[in-house]
Amino acid sequence: MKVPTIDLEAAEHDVSMLAPLSAACRDHGFFLLNNHGMDDAIATMWQASHAFFSQPAEIKRQVMRTDAIPLGYYDRELTKRRRDQKEVFDFMRSRADGSDVNQWPAAPSNFRHAMTVFFDAATRVAERTLSLVYRSLSSTQGGADISLLPPGEARTSTVRLNYYPYEDPLTGAESEGIAPLGDMALHHHTDPGVLTLLLQDMTGGLQTLSRQDGWIDVPPRAGMIVVNLGDTLQVWTNDVYRAAVHRVVPMNQLEKGAAGRYSTPYFYNPKADAILEPLPALLSGEPVYRPFTWREYIRGRVDDNYTDLGEEDIQIDRFRLSA
Repeated sequence: MKVPTIDLEAAEHDVSMLAPLSAACRDHGFFLLNNHGMDDAIATMWQASHAFFSQPAEIKRQVMRTDAIPLGYYDRELTKRRRDQKEVFDFMRSRADGSDVNQWPAAPSNFRHAMTVFFDAATRVAERTLSLVYRSLSSTQGGADISLLPPGEARTSTVRLNYYPYEDPLTGAESEGIAPLGDMALHHHTDPGVLTLLLQDMTGGLQTLSRQDGWIDVPPRAGMIVVNLGDTLQVWTNDVYRAAVHRVVPMNQLEKGAAGRYSTPYFYNPKADAILEPLPALLSGEPVYRPFTWREYIRGRVDDNYTDLGEEDIQIDRFRLSA
């Protein structure tokens, strides 16, 4: 399969399973993960996500995110300067001092608890998955000590609930003065962090750009987590592993149903003060990126979600030494 399935439990003890993972990470940056132990947390998350998005727009917009409060509900996000055909809800872990930067909806009543349980379970799986990715790279890059390689950080990581309706989520009057819908439900992009754990329903529509085969489907599989690599990992590995370029095709290209499409990514990000540069332990040649900070990079990526700034959002190519 172009997008391999990796048994998390088995692969942690069997080095022979790392070869297909490594091949996928070099070509397009996607693989599927089973035997991950998150089934109960995922089931509860799906129930709460469906219940939230099924509410009227005026209820969901009570927790609308803004430039000042970048967490909560949103129905007019831009990717590549074009509006996506989706609604989202973003949240992250509460701060260590007990304060909460999230906007939690009043309904459904179990929403906050369900999302907190899901976040914590996803964090544990993301830590294990990154270790597996490092092992797969180390096996072909001179046996680097993976204990010396940087981890992700739960405190900077986020979860996004996605709902893709079959029609524009904005009415005619609401869409005036903002970017029109583009030609994709979600336009092609890479994720800025280390890696992403994605739950998707059985609707389909997710595609990734393979270096060898062009656009290929990332098929939905019951009970499996989709993993894709992010920009941070591409920089850390000096372009050996690829940040996954991906998109979601228009809903009118899929079989129409009453529910639309649902997905939930957990974005596993680096530490807030992380320096993004090729890791010496993994280098097999000259570095192709100059050092830059995670804060600098993510700020530029987030700003362009809200407003068309007149240029494409920041990409890691901006930090290439050749540039």
